[in-house]
Amino acid sequence: MGSLLPLPLSMNNEPIKTFLPDFCNVYTLFLVILLTELLAFVFVLTPLGNHSYDWNYVKTEFFTDLAMVSWFMQWVTLVSVGILCAIRHRLSQLGSDLIVGLFSYLVILIVTLFISEAAWRLSEYSFSTEFGYNEITSVWQTSPVWHENMTQHLLFLLRNLGISAILSAIALRYFYMQAQWKREMQAHAEAQTLALQARIHPHFLFNSMNTIASLIRLDPRAAEQTVEDFADLFRAALSETKRLITLGDEVALCHQYLRIETLRFQQRLQVHWDVDKIPTDALLPPLCLQPLLENAIYHGIQSLPLGGNIDIQGHYDGKWIQLKITNPIATDLPVTHQGHQIAQQNIRKRLQAYYGTQASLHVHIQPHLYQVTLRFPYKNQYDENCYR
Repeated sequence: MGSLLPLPLSMNNEPIKTFLPDFCNVYTLFLVILLTELLAFVFVLTPLGNHSYDWNYVKTEFFTDLAMVSWFMQWVTLVSVGILCAIRHRLSQLGSDLIVGLFSYLVILIVTLFISEAAWRLSEYSFSTEFGYNEITSVWQTSPVWHENMTQHLLFLLRNLGISAILSAIALRYFYMQAQWKREMQAHAEAQTLALQARIHPHFLFNSMNTIASLIRLDPRAAEQTVEDFADLFRAALSETKRLITLGDEVALCHQYLRIETLRFQQRLQVHWDVDKIPTDALLPPLCLQPLLENAIYHGIQSLPLGGNIDIQGHYDGKWIQLKITNPIATDLPVTHQGHQIAQQNIRKRLQAYYGTQASLHVHIQPHLYQVTLRFPYKNQYDENCYR
């Protein structure tokens, strides 16, 4: 149901940031009422108490029981939905799905409690006037005779609260999972768009073509190798056939990229790798390291007359993988360049799309140094959670 629900909007037509659907929408309300009625059928069709489900029961009590159960459940549903609709803007300001979920859960339980109490009082009134006694109490009470005492009253409330707690927890969990799926799809789609800007840098394209042209006469074999590296790099940049690749493949792609750049910068570019202790079968979204190395060269090494050294350090503790990329920077140039932001936002969103809050990308700036740290859980191809 969640994937069919429209995205709720705020007063200024901006999407409301909450995992709950828009309960003010007519289509959403219709689906909620329909599902509630189907649940009412399930409860009535399920044997309760001392009912003997024969044809005589169907003719005399089934539809009465269905009406009473539907009446009760629809009141709980409509009042809860009405309250959540009225406070949806306030909920969007809480800033946490957990808080929104707990608050919504509490609202539903309180509504259930009040309506249950109202139903009990109404049944007491009906019993006292000897009107509608059997119809109202046949489903919700386990005893064939309604005893007006505190024990029966408490059992009635607890039973309704228990049913409401289970069903509302399932519904809220469903809404949350649907919202998470939507957010992941949106993040993935946005990341693909950003990736086109981050992966294919015009300066790298032109410089690589010039490098290849200069090598054709001087060193044909090196020119051929450069063309192959260049083709592999762009094939990986434009390909979306795999959701995740191994760290070994990502590192190999980075080496191909660095071979091309080394031909241009010569001794100005020095790269030190320290990732031998990281398992090469670790999975991560494609092109998480290469754009960071491109930033390190374009916004760091290229701006320094003498060049510098790029350090790639890896750490693995058996559960988490951490990669640090450090490069020198010129102090007279801004380090918050738009190119940095595009690539970093792209990588951060793709990591979070696959690993949620477990993955992170942090930037640390020191005098003359710029450092990016990637952290994500170790997953391999045998981990079923890697392909969601």
